[in-house]
Amino acid sequence: MAETLYPESTRELSEKRRALAPETEKAFQAFSRQVFADGALPAKTKQLIAVAVAHVTQCPYCIKGHTKAALRHGATREELMEAIWVAAEMRAGGAYAHSALSLAAMDAADRPRSP
Repeated sequence: MAETLYPESTRELSEKRRALAPETEKAFQAFSRQVFADGALPAKTKQLIAVAVAHVTQCPYCIKGHTKAALRHGATREELMEAIWVAAEMRAGGAYAHSALSLAAMDAADRPRSP
């Protein structure tokens, strides 16, 4: 089997995390359930948001898990792809917006320096 950058997400890994910090893991799981429960936003919408964010943070486990969860909550393939395109635009938008820092540095480099 080819070695990959990320180990496969397994029950064994989950059990190791739980064993090393059981109370923290328990709190994290409760937090996750609460965050993704229906509320002002329905669970499907929350999962679509999670898919988009997972693409921006580039977490392969999150991408897989939240894609599956979004499908379970009724998201369509088209909705998922639109969420991914939103993420792509936002990621590109960050580079575009931060170009202002580079432009300012270029302008500063053009200014004469005082002795």
